[in-house]
Amino acid sequence: MTQDEKKQLKIAACKVRLGIIEGVYAAKSGHPGGSLSAADVLTYLYFKHMNVDPQDPRWENRDRFVLSKGHAAPALYSVLANRGFFPVDELKTLRRIGSRLQGHPNMNLTPGVDMSTGSLGQGVSTAAGMALGAKRLGSGVRVYTLLGDGEIEEGQVWEAMMFASHYKLDNLLVFVDNNNLQIDGAVSDVMSPYPIDEKFAAFGLFVQTVDGHDFDAIDAAVKRAEQEKGRPSAIVLKTVKGKGVSFMENQVGWHGKAPNDEQYHAAMEELEKALREEEAE
Repeated sequence: MTQDEKKQLKIAACKVRLGIIEGVYAAKSGHPGGSLSAADVLTYLYFKHMNVDPQDPRWENRDRFVLSKGHAAPALYSVLANRGFFPVDELKTLRRIGSRLQGHPNMNLTPGVDMSTGSLGQGVSTAAGMALGAKRLGSGVRVYTLLGDGEIEEGQVWEAMMFASHYKLDNLLVFVDNNNLQIDGAVSDVMSPYPIDEKFAAFGLFVQTVDGHDFDAIDAAVKRAEQEKGRPSAIVLKTVKGKGVSFMENQVGWHGKAPNDEQYHAAMEELEKALREEEAE
């Protein structure tokens, strides 16, 4: 990845984070913490890697993305808006009656959303099905899905991994947003999924662990995963919940609440400063 490409991704990620805060604040509800931790990998996928067309969201040959941790919808919406699937101003309608941007992604409402998700474990299961479908059609479509580390406490996730491995779905790439916090506390305390990498490997996946906020590391891992033949891949992303907003970082309380007026202005000021700094470099 060139320095200019990385700079553009950092700028896009700042804008995505601004959109996350804007949406959750306007809705007075939502999930900022896990949306902010996922912002970088989603920015990488939509702005750098995936084969998609914002002017034709239902293009048959597009790559598919499934947000299995569907409560992080503010991140997906902000990426889609900033990528041009719909106006950025629409982020302010998050969770409103009549809005296309509901609390969890709805493929029937929102341009660019490939699967309706929210019930944890089901997203990755449908992603595996999409990957098998693409294989049987002889399509070059690749399927990407993002899980939460709390989500992988669901048994259905592992059934999907057994399925993906059995059918040799090397067109499926599973990301795990490993920020170590879920709604009730640290995942290591609630129902520890560790060692995450070894569990995925035991189900037959090719596994890598990288810094989920380092675009070079993400890029290298994705490219390596897509060289793997005959088995699906997983990338465990070591991330910080609330990344980019200092008072939200590593704070479990920001899993599912909106900032008040003072917190909103503080968060926006911090993110806008980060954006200016990235643009000035």
